Amino acid sequence: MKFIQSLENVVTPANGWAATLGAAVAPAFQYFYGNDRRDILVVMLFMIALDWVTGIYAAKKDNTYSSEYGLSRLPRTLFLVALPALANLLDRVMGTPGFLFYGVTFGLIYHTWTSLTANAHRAGWPMPKSIVNLVGSEIKAKAERAARKETK
Repeated sequence: MKFIQSLENVVTPANGWAATLGAAVAPAFQYFYGNDRRDILVVMLFMIALDWVTGIYAAKKDNTYSSEYGLSRLPRTLFLVALPALANLLDRVMGTPGFLFYGVTFGLIYHTWTSLTANAHRAGWPMPKSIVNLVGSEIKAKAERAARKETK
């Protein structure tokens, strides 16, 4: 009897909706991104999240942050998340086993890594000199963009 009473906390309308949503989203996720690709997508999403965090801190440090600029980053993020799905669908159409998917996804991960590293440097967070040298062109581009934004 105690076991059934403990289920009252688990079997709630909110949990039912969450389970239904998960059951509906999981097949769509598999369809768009392919099977067994969660790990690489989690890496990419984690990198995008870190890019947002470092970008916000860098923009606040050099006084170029605005909510308008932050909101304009949403379509860019949706585009970055959609590209691997498109590449996966093209792989299926062309019969290539993940060639485009992994190429696009790793390219986006590298691009996002350089962006978040440059943002972290702009925010004043400690970075190894070798990493700063590796992403020097991105740091320079972001600094120039921030300077242009300040003059407006």
